[in-house]
Amino acid sequence: MRIGVIGCGTIARAAVEGIVQDGHEITVSERSAHHSSSLAEAYENVRIADNQGVVDASDVLFLALMAEVAADVLGALTFREGQVAVTFMAGASLEEADALIRPARATAIMMPFPGIAEGGTPVMMYGDTEIVTDLFGARNSIYPVRDSGEMAAYLSAQAVLSPVARMIGDAADWLGDRVSDKSQGEAFLRELVASNLTAIECETLIEALNAPGGYNQRLRLHMEAEGMTMALKNGLSKMA
Repeated sequence: MRIGVIGCGTIARAAVEGIVQDGHEITVSERSAHHSSSLAEAYENVRIADNQGVVDASDVLFLALMAEVAADVLGALTFREGQVAVTFMAGASLEEADALIRPARATAIMMPFPGIAEGGTPVMMYGDTEIVTDLFGARNSIYPVRDSGEMAAYLSAQAVLSPVARMIGDAADWLGDRVSDKSQGEAFLRELVASNLTAIECETLIEALNAPGGYNQRLRLHMEAEGMTMALKNGLSKMA
């Protein structure tokens, strides 16, 4: 495909790196020059252009702007009929993105995570499942949602990633004060959580780790008593 990327921040760069070996011609915008120049230097099939140059060179567009600047940036560009766009803009609905790029059409919204650069990451999306699967489905798991309401709920729930990373990081700091190799300790905890949650459903894993008086049960009960569950649900509800 001829793919253009408007807005080349960290997430857009990861998305490009995840598909750059698939034979696409990719044009990235000058925005976030560090990322765009790094991509162009590393891959022969990536080049840099201004935003209108990105549009002119592409049949499929990735809209990777902050939602609050999207109207100004996209409103200054001329799109053409037949172009389609996949939007990464969490703060703008698929319908809002579509209205900004007529006569082109925004047909799917997805929220990539940094791991998409290497593959093996979940991709939640709404809209045209086929184009997202064609681009990213070979290396990642695609999770289509039914409508914009479900997409909003998924967007809120995915925010658990940062607090989980914070919790693992804090546990790694605690462990690092007690062992000789702090980096090995963090690597162990990251793999421990990732491998077990990938293989086993949450409630099944909790039950398996629920030995009376065991380390896992004692820490979980302590954190629940401290309000972990309610704090999490209240935080999610405030974002929904």
